Amino acid sequence: MEAQYVIGLDFGTDSVRSLLVDTNSGKSLGSAVHWYQRWKQGLYCNPSKNQYRQHTLDHMEGMEKVIKQVIEDTGVSPGAIKGICVDTTGSSPQAIDNHGTPLCLKAEFAENPNAMMVLWKDHTAIKEAEEINRVVKSLNCNYLKFVGGIYSSEWFWAKILHISRIDESIKKAAFTWMEHCDLMTYLLVGSPPLSKFKYSRCAAGHKALWHLDWGGLPQNVFLNTLDPYLAEIKNNLYNHTFTSDEVAGNLCEGWADKLGLSTDTIVAVGTFDAHAGAVGAAVKENCLVRVMGTSTCDIAVCKKEVIGKKAIRGICGQVDGSVIPGMIGLEAGQSAFGDLLAWFKNMLVAPTKAIIETSDVLNSSQKENLLIALEKDLIGTLSQHAALLPVKETAVVALDWINGRRTPDANQGLKSAIMNLSLGSEASHIFKALVEAICFGAKKIIERFQEEGIEIHTIIGIGGVADKSPFVMQTLANVLNMPIKVSASNQTPALGAAMYASVAAGIHETVEKAIANMGQGFKTSYMPENEKVKVYEKLYKDYEILAGFVESHV
Repeated sequence: MEAQYVIGLDFGTDSVRSLLVDTNSGKSLGSAVHWYQRWKQGLYCNPSKNQYRQHTLDHMEGMEKVIKQVIEDTGVSPGAIKGICVDTTGSSPQAIDNHGTPLCLKAEFAENPNAMMVLWKDHTAIKEAEEINRVVKSLNCNYLKFVGGIYSSEWFWAKILHISRIDESIKKAAFTWMEHCDLMTYLLVGSPPLSKFKYSRCAAGHKALWHLDWGGLPQNVFLNTLDPYLAEIKNNLYNHTFTSDEVAGNLCEGWADKLGLSTDTIVAVGTFDAHAGAVGAAVKENCLVRVMGTSTCDIAVCKKEVIGKKAIRGICGQVDGSVIPGMIGLEAGQSAFGDLLAWFKNMLVAPTKAIIETSDVLNSSQKENLLIALEKDLIGTLSQHAALLPVKETAVVALDWINGRRTPDANQGLKSAIMNLSLGSEASHIFKALVEAICFGAKKIIERFQEEGIEIHTIIGIGGVADKSPFVMQTLANVLNMPIKVSASNQTPALGAAMYASVAAGIHETVEKAIANMGQGFKTSYMPENEKVKVYEKLYKDYEILAGFVESHV
């Protein structure tokens, strides 16, 4: 069979990567990564206000570089590359004008953070999310029914409402708003008239309240109650949405020339990184794919008849076709996972770094080497020390809500906490408690799925934490009392996007067949350790008390 290739293009929080995949064998021939330069400098962000924005130029420059690089590195004939699919973070909306141009690309808004893409982790819209939740309760139609019953500040409408209220210039200039996965796909197919573009079912259903029960996006009576501006935006959006196995269009001439590809190359409908990651990890029923990085997205699928019209409480959405067409895609997650551990590391590093940098007894080379070692090795060293500590009932216990709670029952205003500290508590004890906290948070999510009738029998881990931290993964297996498999691919979202591209390009008939042909299996497994499982069952009760899920009877 003649070799045919596809590219998965994965836009993460810090970088974009391309993966070139053989559709016959699933072999990854090569990959390339570009780190966002403006984002790396911290431009347009204000962590003290939970403001995280990204410039579209970071994404456009990165997209061009990684695709050209992976083609050059692999030597694959451009004509053999049949399809491209984009996955991104979400909800990460961007204001655009009536020609589909991102406002941040216009001279008057080039340095305005409100004209940038509002990254998923931006929580500046907490008040607006609370308002959405209040308004929905006053209406006959429950628009939050299929997103867990609670709207989050991380999502589409809350972010748009917030920006419109703080920046009149953006409100006047924005014809509408577009999710990141839609925007990059839109650019690749040549920025057609907005009314002709195929928007992502995944993004619309999980973040923008799109559902067939009310005919698509929420009705104007709801949006007008919040702000007439939202109804204007909605009227310039879409009614129909499309799954990522469908064709968004052909690669346009401009991007084909930039990339050295053919306009015959198919561009699939865009999707979110976690959903593409679940496909790349070979998701199936009764399996939860955990995308574990700075935060987590937890993805499951089930047949329509399993839940029928039932709405699952407190998750981030249930959408027909958002992961595998013909099945219900279910999303949950934690607002901080690796970020909780990174916060602790940075708290320890900052004063130590200051001492090293101002030292009079170290030369510049010694300072540089120490700073590199500190950044590179601290988490690993803490993990080694924590792994040696016994698992016992009287241990330090922490909460994982340092960036709020995504699931179950979204509340981005919640904070973290630590209890059972004493003069004997060391850094390794606290680090161990933080690892256990993110694992306890994962257990809460699985319990909610099971309470709602979605059985979870095994876990698949993907992402940086799954690849790099055996300590976290073994702790997770013990806390969940479930086996955990780690995907063999370290580029799983990009692989899943490539699978979607192979179906859109007509190479594989369905996403399931693409998974069967292109899946890369698993590289390791973690099994629960019975003695530790028993202790963690007791520590979990302390976590529930600290979190307020149950009352203490002491």
